[in-house]
Amino acid sequence: MATAAAETSRVMTDAEWEARQQLASAYRVFDMLGWSEMIYNHITLKVPGEDHAFLINPFGLHFSEVKASNLVKIDIDGNKLDGSPYLVNRAGFVQHSVFHRNLPDVHCIMHTHTTAGMAVSSLEGGLQPINFYACNFAGQIAYHDFEGVTVRDEEGDRLIENLGDKRMLLLRNHGIVAMGRTLPEAFVKHWALQRACEIQLATLSMGKPLVVPDEVVAVHQRDLHMAQASIAPGAADFAAMVRLVDRTDKSWRE
Repeated sequence: MATAAAETSRVMTDAEWEARQQLASAYRVFDMLGWSEMIYNHITLKVPGEDHAFLINPFGLHFSEVKASNLVKIDIDGNKLDGSPYLVNRAGFVQHSVFHRNLPDVHCIMHTHTTAGMAVSSLEGGLQPINFYACNFAGQIAYHDFEGVTVRDEEGDRLIENLGDKRMLLLRNHGIVAMGRTLPEAFVKHWALQRACEIQLATLSMGKPLVVPDEVVAVHQRDLHMAQASIAPGAADFAAMVRLVDRTDKSWRE
Protein backbone atom coordinates (compact mmCIF):
# COMPACT_ATOMS: atom_id res chain seq x y z
CA MET A 1 0.00 0.00 0.00
CA ALA A 2 1.25 3.50 -0.78
CA THR A 3 2.93 5.52 1.97
CA ALA A 4 0.51 8.42 1.42
CA ALA A 5 -2.36 6.09 2.13
CA ALA A 6 -0.84 5.05 5.44
CA GLU A 7 -0.50 8.69 6.40
CA THR A 8 -4.19 9.34 5.65
CA SER A 9 -5.53 6.73 8.03
CA ARG A 10 -4.18 4.32 10.61
CA VAL A 11 -6.14 1.47 9.04
CA MET A 12 -6.92 1.45 5.33
CA THR A 13 -7.60 -1.40 2.95
CA ASP A 14 -6.00 -1.64 -0.46
CA ALA A 15 -9.53 -1.34 -1.91
CA GLU A 16 -10.05 2.01 -0.18
CA TRP A 17 -6.71 3.32 -1.44
CA GLU A 18 -7.63 2.30 -4.98
CA ALA A 19 -10.98 4.08 -4.57
CA ARG A 20 -9.18 7.17 -3.30
CA GLN A 21 -6.91 7.21 -6.32
CA GLN A 22 -9.79 6.74 -8.73
CA LEU A 23 -11.79 9.54 -7.10
CA ALA A 24 -8.80 11.88 -6.96
CA SER A 25 -8.17 11.29 -10.65
CA ALA A 26 -11.81 12.18 -11.35
CA TYR A 27 -11.40 15.57 -9.68
CA ARG A 28 -8.37 16.26 -11.87
CA VAL A 29 -10.27 15.16 -14.99
CA PHE A 30 -13.15 17.48 -14.10
CA ASP A 31 -10.71 20.36 -13.69
CA MET A 32 -9.05 19.56 -17.02
CA LEU A 33 -12.47 19.63 -18.70
CA GLY A 34 -13.30 23.03 -17.19
CA TRP A 35 -15.88 21.76 -14.71
CA SER A 36 -14.31 23.22 -11.56
CA GLU A 37 -16.31 25.81 -9.63
CA MET A 38 -13.88 27.59 -7.29
CA ILE A 39 -13.72 25.34 -4.17
CA TYR A 40 -17.31 24.12 -4.57
CA ASN A 41 -19.15 21.14 -6.09
CA HIS A 42 -18.53 17.51 -5.32
CA ILE A 43 -17.85 14.01 -6.51
CA THR A 44 -18.38 11.29 -3.93
CA LEU A 45 -17.58 7.60 -4.00
CA LYS A 46 -18.58 4.83 -1.61
CA VAL A 47 -15.74 3.10 0.19
CA PRO A 48 -15.63 -0.53 -1.04
CA GLY A 49 -16.95 -2.90 1.59
CA GLU A 50 -18.28 -0.08 3.76
CA ASP A 51 -21.85 0.71 2.74
CA HIS A 52 -22.19 3.63 5.15
CA ALA A 53 -18.91 5.38 4.33
CA PHE A 54 -17.95 7.52 1.37
CA LEU A 55 -15.15 9.79 0.18
CA ILE A 56 -15.60 13.48 -0.55
CA ASN A 57 -13.34 16.40 -1.45
CA PRO A 58 -11.82 18.52 1.34
CA PHE A 59 -13.65 21.84 1.60
CA GLY A 60 -11.31 24.69 0.72
CA LEU A 61 -9.23 22.92 -1.91
CA HIS A 62 -9.61 23.43 -5.65
CA PHE A 63 -10.31 20.34 -7.75
CA SER A 64 -6.73 20.64 -9.08
CA GLU A 65 -5.41 20.19 -5.53
CA VAL A 66 -7.28 17.02 -4.64
CA LYS A 67 -5.11 13.96 -3.99
CA ALA A 68 -5.88 10.42 -2.92
CA SER A 69 -4.46 11.14 0.53
CA ASN A 70 -6.40 14.36 1.25
CA LEU A 71 -9.89 13.10 0.37
CA VAL A 72 -12.11 12.98 3.45
CA LYS A 73 -13.76 9.75 4.55
CA ILE A 74 -17.12 10.33 6.23
CA ASP A 75 -20.15 8.27 7.16
CA ILE A 76 -23.70 9.03 6.06
CA ASP A 77 -24.26 10.97 9.28
CA GLY A 78 -21.39 13.32 8.51
CA ASN A 79 -18.82 11.95 10.97
CA LYS A 80 -15.23 12.00 9.78
CA LEU A 81 -13.72 8.52 9.90
CA ASP A 82 -10.10 9.18 8.99
CA GLY A 83 -8.98 12.00 11.26
CA SER A 84 -8.79 14.43 8.34
CA PRO A 85 -7.97 18.03 9.27
CA TYR A 86 -10.18 19.32 6.47
CA LEU A 87 -13.76 20.49 6.65
CA VAL A 88 -16.59 19.02 4.59
CA ASN A 89 -18.95 21.36 2.76
CA ARG A 90 -22.38 21.13 4.42
CA ALA A 91 -24.18 21.56 1.10
CA GLY A 92 -22.25 18.70 -0.44
CA PHE A 93 -22.77 16.40 2.51
CA VAL A 94 -26.54 16.95 2.76
CA GLN A 95 -27.19 16.26 -0.90
CA HIS A 96 -24.82 13.35 -1.39
CA SER A 97 -25.46 11.59 1.92
CA VAL A 98 -29.20 11.31 1.29
CA PHE A 99 -28.55 9.54 -2.00
CA HIS A 100 -25.83 7.28 -0.58
CA ARG A 101 -28.11 6.41 2.33
CA ASN A 102 -31.19 5.56 0.26
CA LEU A 103 -29.85 4.23 -3.05
CA PRO A 104 -27.83 1.03 -2.61
CA ASP A 105 -27.11 0.82 -6.36
CA VAL A 106 -25.51 4.27 -6.44
CA HIS A 107 -21.79 4.13 -5.66
CA CYS A 108 -20.71 7.43 -7.25
CA ILE A 109 -22.42 10.82 -7.38
CA MET A 110 -21.23 13.85 -9.37
CA HIS A 111 -22.64 17.35 -8.95
CA THR A 112 -21.51 20.40 -10.93
CA HIS A 113 -22.46 24.00 -11.64
CA THR A 114 -21.28 24.14 -15.24
CA THR A 115 -22.59 27.06 -17.28
CA ALA A 116 -24.41 24.80 -19.73
CA GLY A 117 -25.81 22.54 -17.03
CA MET A 118 -27.11 25.44 -14.97
CA ALA A 119 -28.52 27.16 -18.06
CA VAL A 120 -30.54 24.14 -19.19
CA SER A 121 -31.69 23.41 -15.64
CA SER A 122 -32.97 27.01 -15.52
CA LEU A 123 -34.91 26.68 -18.77
CA GLU A 124 -38.61 25.90 -18.88
CA GLY A 125 -38.85 22.40 -20.29
CA GLY A 126 -35.30 21.54 -19.28
CA LEU A 127 -33.38 19.24 -21.59
CA GLN A 128 -35.01 18.78 -25.00
CA PRO A 129 -34.49 15.88 -27.48
CA ILE A 130 -32.83 18.06 -30.09
CA ASN A 131 -29.36 16.53 -30.36
CA PHE A 132 -27.58 13.18 -30.28
CA TYR A 133 -26.58 13.33 -26.62
CA ALA A 134 -29.91 14.68 -25.42
CA CYS A 135 -31.59 11.65 -26.98
CA ASN A 136 -29.54 9.48 -24.59
CA PHE A 137 -31.52 10.93 -21.69
CA ALA A 138 -35.05 11.42 -23.00
CA GLY A 139 -37.39 10.11 -20.33
CA GLN A 140 -34.49 9.33 -18.02
CA ILE A 141 -33.93 12.62 -16.20
CA ALA A 142 -35.60 13.65 -12.97
CA TYR A 143 -36.09 17.28 -11.91
CA HIS A 144 -36.08 18.87 -8.48
CA ASP A 145 -37.22 22.45 -7.88
CA PHE A 146 -34.76 24.90 -6.39
CA GLU A 147 -35.23 25.41 -2.65
CA GLY A 148 -32.10 27.42 -1.91
CA VAL A 149 -28.66 26.14 -1.00
CA THR A 150 -28.89 22.47 -0.01
CA VAL A 151 -28.01 22.61 3.68
CA ARG A 152 -31.29 21.46 5.30
CA ASP A 153 -31.72 17.76 6.00
CA GLU A 154 -35.48 17.91 5.47
CA GLU A 155 -35.01 18.61 1.76
CA GLY A 156 -33.62 15.09 1.40
CA ASP A 157 -37.06 13.46 1.40
CA ARG A 158 -38.13 15.59 -1.57
CA LEU A 159 -34.89 14.90 -3.42
CA ILE A 160 -35.47 11.15 -3.12
CA GLU A 161 -39.15 11.47 -4.05
CA ASN A 162 -38.45 13.57 -7.13
CA LEU A 163 -35.60 11.32 -8.24
CA GLY A 164 -37.81 8.22 -8.19
CA ASP A 165 -36.28 5.35 -10.14
CA LYS A 166 -34.08 7.62 -12.28
CA ARG A 167 -30.36 8.11 -11.75
CA MET A 168 -29.84 11.41 -13.57
CA LEU A 169 -31.10 14.62 -12.02
CA LEU A 170 -31.31 18.24 -13.06
CA LEU A 171 -31.62 20.48 -10.03
CA ARG A 172 -33.71 23.35 -11.41
CA ASN A 173 -31.85 26.66 -11.49
CA HIS A 174 -28.88 24.81 -10.00
CA GLY A 175 -27.10 22.16 -12.06
CA ILE A 176 -26.34 18.53 -12.89
CA VAL A 177 -26.35 15.46 -10.66
CA ALA A 178 -25.11 12.24 -12.28
CA MET A 179 -25.15 8.90 -10.47
CA GLY A 180 -23.59 5.58 -11.34
CA ARG A 181 -22.94 2.06 -10.18
CA THR A 182 -19.28 2.88 -10.77
CA LEU A 183 -17.32 6.11 -11.07
CA PRO A 184 -16.62 5.65 -14.80
CA GLU A 185 -20.33 5.07 -15.44
CA ALA A 186 -21.26 8.26 -13.58
CA PHE A 187 -18.51 10.11 -15.46
CA VAL A 188 -19.63 9.13 -18.96
CA LYS A 189 -23.23 9.98 -18.07
CA HIS A 190 -22.19 13.40 -16.73
CA TRP A 191 -20.02 14.00 -19.79
CA ALA A 192 -22.84 13.14 -22.19
CA LEU A 193 -25.38 15.27 -20.31
CA GLN A 194 -22.94 18.17 -20.22
CA ARG A 195 -22.44 17.87 -23.99
CA ALA A 196 -26.21 17.70 -24.50
CA CYS A 197 -26.62 20.91 -22.51
CA GLU A 198 -23.80 22.69 -24.35
CA ILE A 199 -25.27 21.79 -27.73
CA GLN A 200 -28.79 22.79 -26.66
CA LEU A 201 -27.43 26.13 -25.50
CA ALA A 202 -25.83 26.70 -28.91
CA THR A 203 -28.84 25.43 -30.88
CA LEU A 204 -31.44 27.56 -29.11
CA SER A 205 -29.29 30.64 -29.65
CA MET A 206 -29.69 30.18 -33.41
CA GLY A 207 -33.42 29.63 -33.76
CA LYS A 208 -36.08 26.94 -33.67
CA PRO A 209 -34.57 23.48 -33.09
CA LEU A 210 -35.41 20.24 -34.85
CA VAL A 211 -37.03 17.88 -32.34
CA VAL A 212 -36.16 14.20 -32.69
CA PRO A 213 -39.34 12.06 -32.92
CA ASP A 214 -40.11 9.70 -30.02
CA GLU A 215 -39.77 6.62 -32.20
CA VAL A 216 -36.27 7.64 -33.27
CA VAL A 217 -35.29 8.36 -29.66
CA ALA A 218 -36.43 4.84 -28.76
CA VAL A 219 -34.26 3.29 -31.48
CA HIS A 220 -31.31 5.45 -30.43
CA GLN A 221 -31.57 4.37 -26.79
CA ARG A 222 -32.04 0.73 -27.80
CA ASP A 223 -28.87 0.67 -29.89
CA LEU A 224 -26.66 3.01 -27.88
CA HIS A 225 -24.86 0.20 -26.03
CA MET A 226 -23.39 -0.95 -29.34
CA ALA A 227 -21.43 2.29 -29.61
CA GLN A 228 -19.57 2.04 -26.28
CA ALA A 229 -15.89 1.07 -26.25
CA SER A 230 -16.03 -1.40 -23.35
CA ILE A 231 -18.46 -3.71 -21.60
CA ALA A 232 -18.18 -1.63 -18.43
CA PRO A 233 -19.95 1.68 -19.15
CA GLY A 234 -17.55 4.60 -19.25
CA ALA A 235 -14.43 2.58 -18.41
CA ALA A 236 -12.56 3.29 -21.65
CA ASP A 237 -13.73 6.92 -21.75
CA PHE A 238 -12.60 7.65 -18.21
CA ALA A 239 -9.27 5.86 -18.63
CA ALA A 240 -8.53 8.01 -21.69
CA MET A 241 -9.17 11.18 -19.70
CA VAL A 242 -6.91 10.02 -16.86
CA ARG A 243 -4.11 9.42 -19.37
CA LEU A 244 -4.49 13.02 -20.53
CA VAL A 245 -4.27 14.29 -16.95
CA ASP A 246 -1.17 12.18 -16.36
CA ARG A 247 0.65 13.92 -19.20
CA THR A 248 0.89 17.08 -17.11
CA ASP A 249 0.40 16.11 -13.45
CA LYS A 250 0.39 12.80 -11.59
CA SER A 251 0.23 14.26 -8.09
CA TRP A 252 -3.36 13.06 -7.66
CA ARG A 253 -1.89 9.60 -7.06
CA GLU A 254 -0.24 10.68 -3.79
